[in-house]
Amino acid sequence: MSELDNDHDKNVLNSIFNPFLPIGEPFYDEELFVVPEDKEQETPEVLIAKRLELEGVNAAEGGDFEKAENLFSQAIGAAGRASSYNNRAQLLRLKGNDEAAMDDLVKAIEISGGEGKSGCQAYNQMALLHRRYGRENDAKECFVRAAQLGSPFAKKQLVAMNPYAALCSHMLNEMMVKLNQLENGASEKAIQG
Repeated sequence: MSELDNDHDKNVLNSIFNPFLPIGEPFYDEELFVVPEDKEQETPEVLIAKRLELEGVNAAEGGDFEKAENLFSQAIGAAGRASSYNNRAQLLRLKGNDEAAMDDLVKAIEISGGEGKSGCQAYNQMALLHRRYGRENDAKECFVRAAQLGSPFAKKQLVAMNPYAALCSHMLNEMMVKLNQLENGASEKAIQG
């Protein structure tokens, strides 16, 4: 019996796997949700900033952090985009300069209005920094905001931070293992019998 018997069973499982959704809400499908893009005009300055950001990402992926930081700073100077601050914050985190990264994330949220892809990414990065320093309540608040913007990553982090959801998930996993063992045992007896 692998299919769920009724809507009640589906709602119970949905509540376990999606503890931040109200009971009875439809199952959250990550693949169907897309974080909305940032709203901005494609001015010549924005196009320059986007090009500089792309070069910065390529430099960072190539291990040239100094060049990447310089390119992200140039992109910020060109258009002051939230995305540029997010990218530089990510690089600063990699370099261990968490205080400067936090400053850039605050600026990214300010510019984006805490909306769109840049707002979502800034909240996720900020939450990770808070967790690094044991500020779980601040991290949770940032993950909630990112999840509200549609971040599957933030949603998973919130579930992991919820002790009741983790306990229920663990209990459900144990139950499924035992159920599989019972089904396999019954199948073996039927074959032998």
